[in-house]
Amino acid sequence: MKYIILVLLYLTTSIVLGQNPIERPEKKNDSLSLGKKTKPINPKEKMENDSITLTIEDYKIISFERDTTYLDTTLTIQKEYKYNYLREDDFELMPFGNIGQAYNELGVNFERVGSYPSLGALAKDRKYLEREQVKYYNVATPMTELFFKTTLEEGQLLDANLAFNTSRRLNFSIGYIGFRSLGKYNDTQIESGNFTTTTNYISKNGRYTLRAHIAAQNIESEENGGLSDREEQFESGDEDFINRPRVDVLLDDANNKILGKRYYLDHQYKLVRTQLDSTRFEKTALSIGHSFEYETKYYQFLESSNDTLFGDAILSEIDDKAILKTFYNEANIQFYNKTLGKLVGGVNMYNYDYYFNSVFIEEDGTVIPNRLNGTEIGLVGDYEKRIGGFDFKADLRYNLSGELAGNVFNASASYSLNKNNKIKFSLHTSTRLPNFNYLLYQSEYLNYNWNNSEVFEKERASSLKGELFSKTWGNLMVKYSNLDNYTYFAPVSDEEIADGMDNAFIKPLQEGNTVSHLKVKYQKEFKVGMFALNNTVMYQNVTQDSQVLNVPQLVTRNTLYFSSDVFKKAMYLQTGVTFKYFTAYNMNGYNPVLGEFYVQNKEELGGYPLLDFFINARIQQTRIYLKAEHFNSSFSGYDYYAAPNYPYRDFVIRFGLVWNFFS
Repeated sequence: MKYIILVLLYLTTSIVLGQNPIERPEKKNDSLSLGKKTKPINPKEKMENDSITLTIEDYKIISFERDTTYLDTTLTIQKEYKYNYLREDDFELMPFGNIGQAYNELGVNFERVGSYPSLGALAKDRKYLEREQVKYYNVATPMTELFFKTTLEEGQLLDANLAFNTSRRLNFSIGYIGFRSLGKYNDTQIESGNFTTTTNYISKNGRYTLRAHIAAQNIESEENGGLSDREEQFESGDEDFINRPRVDVLLDDANNKILGKRYYLDHQYKLVRTQLDSTRFEKTALSIGHSFEYETKYYQFLESSNDTLFGDAILSEIDDKAILKTFYNEANIQFYNKTLGKLVGGVNMYNYDYYFNSVFIEEDGTVIPNRLNGTEIGLVGDYEKRIGGFDFKADLRYNLSGELAGNVFNASASYSLNKNNKIKFSLHTSTRLPNFNYLLYQSEYLNYNWNNSEVFEKERASSLKGELFSKTWGNLMVKYSNLDNYTYFAPVSDEEIADGMDNAFIKPLQEGNTVSHLKVKYQKEFKVGMFALNNTVMYQNVTQDSQVLNVPQLVTRNTLYFSSDVFKKAMYLQTGVTFKYFTAYNMNGYNPVLGEFYVQNKEELGGYPLLDFFINARIQQTRIYLKAEHFNSSFSGYDYYAAPNYPYRDFVIRFGLVWNFFS
């Protein structure tokens, strides 16, 4: 069904757009020549007159925070870093062998985006689009983006998105991400589908605005439990096992799944507004707003027959399913004054229902319930103001009633020293209970049943961050974080745990002492003629009484590349080599039953180089990518693990493109 949707989306795009691609954008402003040139007009005329010169600025992309950017069809090294399954820079991540399988963290971030716990299974849901990741569009003419990239063995990755409007005030988008990768090792096939449709509207008089989206997503993974004999069949480099399907794995009948549906609406109405000033901004405005979100999501682990890898089981066939349904409503009042700034205040209500389909009774008669539900009521507040050269922002989420949430407070101040240098300081504090799968879980496996809803205390996180953005000196970020009641998964047993048996004794734990984390990250690019060296270096240090947070001390990525126009400027070419390295550390283990990583302190992994060679090109609005990934795998030693027992991928050549259409 999902491939039929992709075909229909492509055909619809072709019919709407016809065969008239836009001309190549100018480098200076990335303008689009879609209509005849006319004299400049004001925004109101622009909305009512189609016979105008269109530029790239007429194709707007709007974030959840209402920050507006424009379509970018250029080819940069940052685009190379983001050309992957997640479509984000994965510098602080270590991917598993198959694409989309899981991502171990090389760097950690404890800043909370939301006030409430999530379902869990964090190792599996990185491609699950949260509401903050959905983009909205305001386009002058229909615009399509097609993203394609090959995967491992059978499968492909295709991300198709069409944005269009019925008028300049009413815009829509429809997108689908279809993905499948068989993988090199047995029983690691991954499939996912992400369907989203959005709309945003502004009334003719500008008083009423609306945005909404619907998202339906699923991620399915086969789980092989890792290698069963890694020393002989992987680390030795034996040529008989270079053909990876010959390598023995621990599981051949297990898989897990995440599925979710979400409906989101956010609209506002201006009760009071004044005339625009000379800068075309209102001097004073008063608005009322309302947002609504309903989401159902579940995580499921299936196994045709139980395995001793995870301990004893109640039934032979394993079918564990955790379900979370949430309902969120928020009403607010927004006041804006050119002198006082922007102030938002409101109240929200959050209803949750997290449950399993059975009740578990332990041998001592203790009953583990199958449901956590309730209603939370809280206050919201936001403030923005520019004073002199400083931009101040602050937001507060404070819980009035309920057990899950506490508060989330963010504040930042930024200042532009000059056109080339900017500094920013940020503060974050938050308290809330850990994710639901830490609080309550039920499984056919006996050791995977617990109820900590009345035992665990709220996690408290606080951080202070300073940033320097400089075109001359590079970008520097220093962040110091403190964590209290840090919650994590780890193997627990009264007996000594044998090698490979960690997964049989996994439990959620909470650290009573404070854990401190320091992160320093520096980015700088050096250019000489057509050559450039792009560098990103991160240093981390953890202060803790017990070893519960493991991260590498140093992570570096260095890219040496060449850029130039070729073929009489018909093509823009980039080619180079990327080197990535992180120091050895006690890398977190992976648990297939929970879809989570756990803390292990038995062995250090890492300390190996990853080398990629790439050739990228841009022809008009098409960016073409070709990469030889990890080409040093055959001569640098077979010790490149992404987690204990889970190797990173071998040398592979992958290619793809990103193509924008305009009518």
